[in-house]
Amino acid sequence: MDWSAYASFLALAVLLALVPGADFTVVVRNALVGGRGRGWWCALGVTTSNVVQGAAAATGLAAVVVRVEPLFQAVRWAGIAYLAWLAVSALVSAARGSYPAQADGAPVPGAARAGWRQGFLSNITNPKVLVFYLAVLPQFLGPGTPIGVLLLYSLTHAVVGLVWLVLLVAGVARARRWLSRRPVRRALDGLTGVALLGFSVRLVTERG
Repeated sequence: MDWSAYASFLALAVLLALVPGADFTVVVRNALVGGRGRGWWCALGVTTSNVVQGAAAATGLAAVVVRVEPLFQAVRWAGIAYLAWLAVSALVSAARGSYPAQADGAPVPGAARAGWRQGFLSNITNPKVLVFYLAVLPQFLGPGTPIGVLLLYSLTHAVVGLVWLVLLVAGVARARRWLSRRPVRRALDGLTGVALLGFSVRLVTERG
């Protein structure tokens, strides 16, 4: 185990986690819609997907997905469609501007499941996550690296992402009263929709 290489990977994982992407956008919207609880479940959904894809990369399954063109394209287009659907939902919400009042801390039926599902699906259908693991991990690991070390690296990336998303949700929850004001909420939904649509377009125009 090369701890200096691991420290370098950890620093890279932190930097990558801080770069806003589709996961950032989906988690923020869930925290805004359903509060801290739903936001945290959404973050957990993203992390669950990262663990699955990291384990797939460590065991070689990810390489199969990337190399088998029909399978890779199926995942890619599923991701495009899902992000586009989320984008349209946010834009429709912004256009309508009708938001039900919800007291802070009040339980919302199905909020946890919906949050986890959106986080998991938005991440698992993004083939660039698999490509990231396949392209980045070898830069820090030598040939013949034990699978346990591979799993440690992939789980580190997942945990770093979870910590950042949990802090992000906490920040959104603290400002939720102001963010939930109708003009602000409509603006945020509009920006979220445009951002998610942009991510889906990027997946269309990029090979992955």
